[in-house]
Amino acid sequence: MGFLAAAAPALTAAAPYVAAGTAVAAGRQASAMGKYNQGVQNRNAKVLEQDAKAIEQKKEFDIARFDKEFVKLQGKTTTAILFSGAELSGTGLEILANNSREAEIEKDLIEYNANINKSRKFEEANFARMRGSIARQQAKATELGYYAKAGSSLLTAMG
Repeated sequence: MGFLAAAAPALTAAAPYVAAGTAVAAGRQASAMGKYNQGVQNRNAKVLEQDAKAIEQKKEFDIARFDKEFVKLQGKTTTAILFSGAELSGTGLEILANNSREAEIEKDLIEYNANINKSRKFEEANFARMRGSIARQQAKATELGYYAKAGSSLLTAMG
C-alpha cells in the first residue's frame, strides 16, 4: 500500500477543517478589502471637499480681481467723458451707472457658477462616501458568506 493510500483516511478527515480554515481566511480578507475600499472612497470624498474649498477661494479671488478691473474701467470711462468736454452728468452718469449694474450682474454670475460647482463637489463627495459604505457592506456580506461556509464544513465533518 502506498503512502497516499495510507494517508487518504487522515486527509479525508482533515479536509473539512482545511476548508473551514480557508473560508475563515477568505472572510477576513473580504473584510480587509471592504475596509480598504471604504477608506479609499472616504479619501476621495475629502479630496472633493478640498476642491469645493478651492472653488470658493477662486471665487473670492475672481471677484476681487473683477472689482479691481472694474474700478480701472470706471476711472477710464470717467476720464474719457471729462476729456471729451462733457460734464459728468446726464448721459455720462448713465454710462457709469449702467457699467455698475453690469458689474453687479457679472459678480453675481461668478458667485452663482462657483456655488453650483461647489455644490457638485460636495455631492460627489457624498456619493464617494456612499460608495465606500456600500463597498463595506458588500464586504461584510461576503465575509459572512465565508464564515457560513466554514461553519457548514465543520458541521459536515461532525456528521
